[in-house]
Amino acid sequence: MASVDVVDLPDAEAVAHFRAKRQREDWRWSFDWRDVSAEEHLVQFTAAKAMRLDVLDALRAEVDKAIAHGTTLREFTTALQPRLQALGWWGMGEMADPATGERRLVELGTPRRLKIIFDTNLRMAHARGRWERIDALKERMPYLRYVATLDDRTRPEHRRWHGTVLPADDPWWRTHFPPNGWRCRCAVQQLSEGDLRRRGREVTPRPAGGEREWVNRRTGEVQRVPAGIDPGFQHNVGQLDREAAARRLLDDKLRAAPPDIRRAAQRDLFEDDE
Repeated sequence: MASVDVVDLPDAEAVAHFRAKRQREDWRWSFDWRDVSAEEHLVQFTAAKAMRLDVLDALRAEVDKAIAHGTTLREFTTALQPRLQALGWWGMGEMADPATGERRLVELGTPRRLKIIFDTNLRMAHARGRWERIDALKERMPYLRYVATLDDRTRPEHRRWHGTVLPADDPWWRTHFPPNGWRCRCAVQQLSEGDLRRRGREVTPRPAGGEREWVNRRTGEVQRVPAGIDPGFQHNVGQLDREAAARRLLDDKLRAAPPDIRRAAQRDLFEDDE
């Protein structure tokens, strides 16, 4: 099946969001995508099993290029594959799971993995940028319409949500603002009162739908996830608070640090606040 490129044109807000993520010395190692929360993804660049700076450097550089210059998936893969092969991060490899110490044969760089990294990072960056524009325009264009790609790959729930029109500040968008899953191709259309009249549309009821319990078997955390949304995507990336996320990460690091380093860091923070 032919690949679908995420965007055709650069997106200034998406570029700014991606480049605002923390620099390499603070990058988060992750063995599994379930190891990293949505808040951590907001402020740090990570890729599952890419637990070396040289590998993350390579991946981040090409993701940045894709967001800023509209690189296609083919160009992304063509540029990365030889570089990752030279770094020894390609194909299958043995790696220790930090959570258990168990050594396992795992998938490192492959065309499939690169497609997921490309797709997810671009869609999330563009979702963040899109929400910033929505927020800036919502006084003049206060409504959002859910738009699904209606073909044989569309999830049933996403097909049902197609055409839903709700105010931009409706709580439904806190959990259902796309992307709503791996390789989700849904989008939103922002509309004014005039747009609704001209197009014969009106505000619709909030879609019905329950939740399901999802257990993160890496952390033991139990979450309630809306039906039709993949675990890890049940949030509006545009509404996550970057400053709060950064503070949470700093607090986590300080708790794990030796006492003398923790005291010195806290002293510096208090001095900065004076």
